[in-house]
Amino acid sequence: MVTDTFAGRIHVEWDGGATVTPLGQLPFFIEYLKQGGLFDGLVADCPLHYVSPNAPTKRDVLGTVMLSVLAGHWRYAHMTALRCDPVNPALLGMKEVVSEDAVRRGLDKIEEGAGMAWLQGHFDYTTRPLLSEPWILDIDTTVKPLYGHQEGAVVSYNPTKRGRPSHSYHCYMMANLRLVLAVEVAPGNQHTSKHSSPRLWEYLDGLSAALRPWLIRGDVGFGNEPVMREAERRRQP
Repeated sequence: MVTDTFAGRIHVEWDGGATVTPLGQLPFFIEYLKQGGLFDGLVADCPLHYVSPNAPTKRDVLGTVMLSVLAGHWRYAHMTALRCDPVNPALLGMKEVVSEDAVRRGLDKIEEGAGMAWLQGHFDYTTRPLLSEPWILDIDTTVKPLYGHQEGAVVSYNPTKRGRPSHSYHCYMMANLRLVLAVEVAPGNQHTSKHSSPRLWEYLDGLSAALRPWLIRGDVGFGNEPVMREAERRRQP
């Protein structure tokens, strides 16, 4: 695959004899990001600040993370595979693909509260225009087994890897579309509705009445007095 840009657009030509890779479709998604200004906005708002003149740029750090996620990677070490891609980083305006260590150090520099506000703000920018239609909010918790030493890795309920430490991902999604609106990452032993509820009410209270869901839907674990009481207090079905 070869690409070039003209008139603000990306031109793609395919080499029929080249090896198939998971990176071949990325130029089309990058075009979407560029036309909407989504990646530029993500970089501009990022609360990551370097003082060393030898530090990588925010665009290179965030671009490496984004390309790694879009390529289907699930470990930092997999980012090394991006270094063989001469096309997509340039399309994102990156100077280089940085190392996994540079990504770790960069993300570690982002203060937690500022980082959460930054990411949630960009979540909302892309999803809130959809909420003016009647919709259902699904609440779900996913157990993510962990390997190695990670903050919040706790042995608790884990149906597929018993005895394996885990994180609990509390997800708040638009039903049927399965569009994620917010996520709360908690230690593995914080997987019940009691631990999902604070972020749920925080998210709902941040919505105007016109954007709130027609219905909140969760499994039987959410059918308890504290959850029902908070929903009724907000007149939320």
